[in-house]
Amino acid sequence: MSDSVLSGFRRLVIKIGSSLLIDSSGRLDRSWLDDLAEDIAILRNDGHQVLVVSSGAVAVGASVVSLNRQRARLEELQAAAAAGQVKLVHAYQEALAEHDIDVAQVLLTPDDTEVRHRFINARGTLEKLLEHDVVPVVNENDTVATDELRYGDNDRLAARVAQLVMADGLVLLSDVDGFYTGNPRTDPGARHIEHVKNVTEEMMAMADGVGSSVGSGGMRTKLQAARIATHAGCSTIIASGKVVRPLNALSFGGKCTVFSTTATPAAARKQWLAGVLEVRGELRLDAGAVAALKNGNSLLPIGMTEVIGNFRSGDAVMLVGENGVELGRGLAAYGSDEAAQIKGCHSEQIEQRLGYRGRSVMVHRDDLVLFPDNHH
Repeated sequence: MSDSVLSGFRRLVIKIGSSLLIDSSGRLDRSWLDDLAEDIAILRNDGHQVLVVSSGAVAVGASVVSLNRQRARLEELQAAAAAGQVKLVHAYQEALAEHDIDVAQVLLTPDDTEVRHRFINARGTLEKLLEHDVVPVVNENDTVATDELRYGDNDRLAARVAQLVMADGLVLLSDVDGFYTGNPRTDPGARHIEHVKNVTEEMMAMADGVGSSVGSGGMRTKLQAARIATHAGCSTIIASGKVVRPLNALSFGGKCTVFSTTATPAAARKQWLAGVLEVRGELRLDAGAVAALKNGNSLLPIGMTEVIGNFRSGDAVMLVGENGVELGRGLAAYGSDEAAQIKGCHSEQIEQRLGYRGRSVMVHRDDLVLFPDNHH
């Protein structure tokens, strides 16, 4: 898979639309899933980390609860999602087990990616799974999500997951092979666009009304996802999953649209952090901690001399040196009460101080940004 559109990515989020997983009789298409599993195994052998965001729970569960999709109420859809999710993840588990790959189910609601203390927990879970070589299969937690509080489609969920884990590649597999200037099914003059630098409002307008009968997301949601992901330093690819072994096809020059980004995920995260206006507290640091941060390390509790303000885990805090000058900002892994209890202690003493085993760092290096020395 060298020199392919996928070869440059270290961490890939693959989004699977429900129209790919469900066959014409409304059942899970196992042969398609087996092909996908083979592609994922090859990507992993080539050194890529892979996360899957999969639709299909409601469609798979519809037959279990005799659901009529057109007339279903919210609780019926949620019941179908609950029944279908078990079958869906079990199918992924079986397909990937053929390649000795372990799978974990992760269900998210918008709060998990938008509310900072939950964001930190969700990211910690996904990072740990990847560290242990497990493929997370992510879906929206449909059984508890309400209409007011939903991603609404898995394209945007996939983009948020890519942002969460600082992925550098997002692949949206669906029943279209990229972005067109019109609807290719109805407009014979619609042109395929191979490469996009910026998602414009004009493109958004072109995308309206292009969608499939099974899934909830049309082309517009894919463009919104590409916009979210590229802002987070993650290139996005829209490609067809209707071909045999879709990821393999991409690797050998299959038709697609690439939305590129010049930023890296780390630079995008730090730019976002630098612009966080609402700073909730302040951590005073000793000279050793300041030196460690400047060398690219995380902030450990032992380097904190004082905790100021009232903040929760996930809130933005100022990092201040001995001379009182703000060095930068970071997201606190602990709230202010716990931070005050663990300041000045070694990481292995955290459990003794707090009564539970928490994180070993106060601010992770991915969650902090240092200002240039002339910043005041």
